[in-house]
This record gives sequence, C-alpha cells and structure tokens, in this order.
Amino acid sequence: MVTRVAVAMSGGVDSSVAAAWLVDQGYEVVGLTMRLWDSGVAGPTHRSCCSTTDVDDARRVAQTLGIPFYVVNMQSLFERDVVNPFLEAYATGRTPNPCMVCNQVMKFQHLLARAASFGADFLATGHYAVLRSIPGQPPQLFRGQDPRKDQSYFLASTPLEVLSRIRFPLGELSKEETRGLARKWGLHLADKRESQDVCFVPDGDYGTFFRRHGLEDRPGTIRGLDGTILGHHRGIHGYTIGQRRGLGIAAPHPLFVVAIDVEHNELIVGPESSLFGQSARLTRINWLVDSATVPQPWPIQAKIRYASKAVPATLEWNRAGDDDGTAMLRFDQPQRAITPGQACVFYEGSRVLGGGWIQSREPASTIL
Repeated sequence: MVTRVAVAMSGGVDSSVAAAWLVDQGYEVVGLTMRLWDSGVAGPTHRSCCSTTDVDDARRVAQTLGIPFYVVNMQSLFERDVVNPFLEAYATGRTPNPCMVCNQVMKFQHLLARAASFGADFLATGHYAVLRSIPGQPPQLFRGQDPRKDQSYFLASTPLEVLSRIRFPLGELSKEETRGLARKWGLHLADKRESQDVCFVPDGDYGTFFRRHGLEDRPGTIRGLDGTILGHHRGIHGYTIGQRRGLGIAAPHPLFVVAIDVEHNELIVGPESSLFGQSARLTRINWLVDSATVPQPWPIQAKIRYASKAVPATLEWNRAGDDDGTAMLRFDQPQRAITPGQACVFYEGSRVLGGGWIQSREPASTIL
C-alpha cells in the first residue's frame, strides 16, 4: 500500500523540492498551501512567504509534479494564533518569534489536522532538520546536516507526540543541493530567492503595521541606569532589548535598550556591558524527550536566538502540577541581550532536547 503524504507547500524552493523528493521516492503526494496573509506589498524587493505569487508558484510546482493541490484558507486562524499574539507581545515589552509560533500552531496543529482529513499519513515540510526513529520510542529531532541552514531551532516548540506524524525530507541536504534537485526535476523556481522578513510585514515597516492594527504610539521617557531622564520614546512597542539605533539620544558613548518597563512606559538604556546576563527564567517548556527522564540540574547547550550559537548552560526545571512548568537557565558565560519573548532551545550535541520562552533575565552582576 502506497503511503500518502501531504506537503506544506509555501511556494518556495525548499518545500517544492520536498514534494518532488517524495514523489521521486514513490509516495502518494498531496500539496497543501495555507492561505494565511497577503499584505499586498510583495514585489521585486519585498517578498511575503504567503503572498498570491507564492500560492501561484506552489500550484505551478504541483502541476509540474502531477500531484493534487489544494489551497487551505486559514487567514482567521493565522490572525488569531500568530498575528494577534505578535502584536500583544510588542505591546507588553516582549520581542516575539512569530515564525516559531507559526510552525507550532499553524503547520503542526491546524494544517496537520487538515492533512489527516485528506487521508494523509504524514505532513512533510521543507525544513532543514533531521528526524531519527528508534524502535519503541518517539522520533528524535536533530540539527539539519548543513549548519548554515539548520532550522531545528524553529521546531523546538513542536509537541513530542507530533514528531511521529511529520517528515523533513531536506534534513540531510545543503541549500545548494536542494537547488540542484529543483533544476534536475524541472521546477521553475530553482533560483527563487528566500523570504527573509516576517511574512505579514514583508517591507519591514513595523511602525506602519503596528498603527494599522491598533498599536498607537504612546510616548514615554527614556532613562539611564541611574534614573536620569535622557530622552523620550514614541512607544515601547517600537523597541527591543539590545536596540541602539533610533533612540534619539546624544551621549558620549553608545547606549542600548537594556530593559523595557511596561508599567511605567519607560525604556531603560545603558552601555553595552549592561546588556549581558548569565541567567534566564523560562516558561512554557516543551520537551522533545521523556520529561520523566530529565535530570536535575541538566548541563546542556542553549540558543537564545536563531542566529546565535548554542553555548554551555545548566537547566533547572520546575514542573508545576500538570502544566509545562518553568525553568531557570544559568549560562557558563554571560550572554548578550537575553530578550523576553524569544525562544530558548536546548541541545545535547546535535540533538534537540526541547525549548521554552524567555520570561526574564538577570544581569550578570547579580549572580557572579
């Protein structure tokens, strides 16, 4: 019996090659494209990963491969589960990671359910990550083979029970190999460039996006670490930890946003040295291992943002009743700009152990 696999086709080269690879391997493939958001800004310099152009590209690839193709309208779910939390996070002084939430909720919850309704046994995506199966145990998630394209960070919030129902065909490939396969299989978008921006803000104009969606400017003060008022900001939703540009402050040395005081509507700024912290409090922990086997404490490697390296740290997990609990992460060396709202992902070598969301950080000086 031929296995049926649904592929989340974004209209990019990665998901297109994932679909083509599965067809080549003899699977019965169904292409699914989520209609999430169309900002109307996409063009030669701005691309949205869920624009009308991308839907058309995905449909054309499906025609080339000779597979069924469906557009699934999820705009209301996307606004509720991704866009609104994104806006709420900025309004409350946090810096969100909407791409990670989109994977967790839109792909591996809503789209996975839709794939099952099409009779698919699995849902495949174009992520650069590796799943390995051990008999009698849930699959294990590992970094992608190409360190330049590894996307395991964005998958750490995927529920453990879901891993057995998803596939990542590109995990062992490099980007160059993926493009080569696209040419081999005659896919028209072999050289299509990647989307770099948040898909629903493809022009990068966050200020206009915020105002359009109800986040009005609410000016407040900018204070130094000693409490001195140094200037004024336009609204805390327009700033993030570590930001230097756009503060409008004249000072003899560079100043950075080191804290956001939501209660008093203030930005706290200081020298770059004050950005460093050595511990982070995490919430909503998602384990990709059996939580019953988690040692206390646990020496791991941790990434506090996608572009950073995994560094040595010690994790202390505090399970609270039946929820996901919280954890305290203590780094061996101080880390720059530990940012509330961002994801922190745990690794053991190349294996992904799980992850959580940064709730707060402690300055390095408090625990040295």
